[in-house]
Amino acid sequence: MAFIDTLVVFVISLLVGATGIYIGARIITDTESFTYAIITALIASVVWAIVGFFLGWIPFLGPLLGLLAYLGVINWRYPGGWLSAIGIALIAWVASLIILYVLAILGIVTPDAIGVVGM
Repeated sequence: MAFIDTLVVFVISLLVGATGIYIGARIITDTESFTYAIITALIASVVWAIVGFFLGWIPFLGPLLGLLAYLGVINWRYPGGWLSAIGIALIAWVASLIILYVLAILGIVTPDAIGVVGM
């Protein structure tokens, strides 16, 4: 059962992240492909995980390098350069928080999914 739970969490996380990236890319670059956003979210999460695995233990620098790797994937996948990538990522973060908040209210995810433990 743990495998299925992990798979469900992965799929929900991927869809939430992809939706955030889609909204950010739609606003910043006028890109309209949700499939492209899903692939971007998948690549970005793998890159972030690899950087986090090897460098995440370094205080401050590890998480910063993970964030830069995430931004690098967005910059690579979408037009507009680094400022556009930062804009897409910021909008994606806000959109993802809103989506997770709504899902928590509906009882689909627990409130700790948005970083509020014991809510």
